[in-house]
Amino acid sequence: MRGMGYDFSMATSPTTAPHADRLTALDAFRGLTIAFMVLVNNAGDGSNVYPPLQHAEWDGWTPTDMVFPSFVWIAGVALTLSMAKRLAAGASKSALLLQALRRAFVIYVLGIIVYAAPHFDPSTQRLLGVLQRIAICYFVAAAIYLHTKLRGQILWILGLLGGYWLLMVFVPVPGFGPGRLDVEGNLAHYVDRIVLGAHNYHNTKTWDPEGIVSTLPAIATALLGVVCGQMLKMSRPLVERIPRMAALGVVLIVAGEICNIWLPINKKLWTSSFTLFMAGMDFVLLLAFLWIVDVKGHKRAVQPLVMVGLNSITVYMLSELLDEALGFSGLHERIYESVFVPIASPMNASLLWALAYTGLMVLAAWVMKVKGWVIRA
Repeated sequence: MRGMGYDFSMATSPTTAPHADRLTALDAFRGLTIAFMVLVNNAGDGSNVYPPLQHAEWDGWTPTDMVFPSFVWIAGVALTLSMAKRLAAGASKSALLLQALRRAFVIYVLGIIVYAAPHFDPSTQRLLGVLQRIAICYFVAAAIYLHTKLRGQILWILGLLGGYWLLMVFVPVPGFGPGRLDVEGNLAHYVDRIVLGAHNYHNTKTWDPEGIVSTLPAIATALLGVVCGQMLKMSRPLVERIPRMAALGVVLIVAGEICNIWLPINKKLWTSSFTLFMAGMDFVLLLAFLWIVDVKGHKRAVQPLVMVGLNSITVYMLSELLDEALGFSGLHERIYESVFVPIASPMNASLLWALAYTGLMVLAAWVMKVKGWVIRA
């Protein structure tokens, strides 16, 4: 497992030897996910952002809403490939589970650090968040993978998604009743309000977009990645597996759209329809990378993404902490106003800052690659 506790990849050969070397396509897909996450998280001016680079306000989705579920899904894919190889080499399940717990703990603590900067206030410290959700999903998915077969993993997915749907639709929320899926009246936000209190996301105050109840379908996202990993580690040539994976991706997208009728696609609630739809999109995107990179052999073209993918959590942490430092010191505003605002319209100046900032993170990944630094948990 590489990256600061999170780069969970093991590689496979494009067509014949599933565990011989790194799966470049997966590294590239991870790198694209991180780079896009940096881009959408670091606008020059948050009030001037193109709509595709913003999250959907509530129901529906934008390209930005694909980033986080892809991150979680990729973790499921890669932990499967990594653990399968270690099991084949004789590692015990208990040892792997203990290692997964340790790494999950490290990721969780890193998440606490991200939200603690620049001022740590224990009374309002956010307890959940992006890295915290990744930590929880990774550990639970790893435990399920180690102790079940493919059929059991599918049952877990169905149970998590079905159970979440039942909770959201049928459990009454005091003062609102059952089945409310708006911001104020839904069960997930009620639980966050009661349990997390002042430790919710500071922008929302009373609920967390990575909250307690909505973590259930997020675990299913990781398990759908595990299913993909199971397909990737089959001994058949990759070109024979691609049609099946493509078919599953299409089925998941269609299933997500059908479920959208009853439980709308919603990233902030991480609804069951959102989980299915985004996993289907991830299957399709990974297959595109597999075909271009590992089947056709165009690896050089994706090297910048691969470099980012190799140190994914390091790049993410660096981007978040540097952004905090620039904002706290006032340098963000001064640089943005003096360099970017004079050369473009407000929307384009904001985008240029985001592109420049993302380029800086890619440069940092390149330096780490040249130095041979792959930071492990």
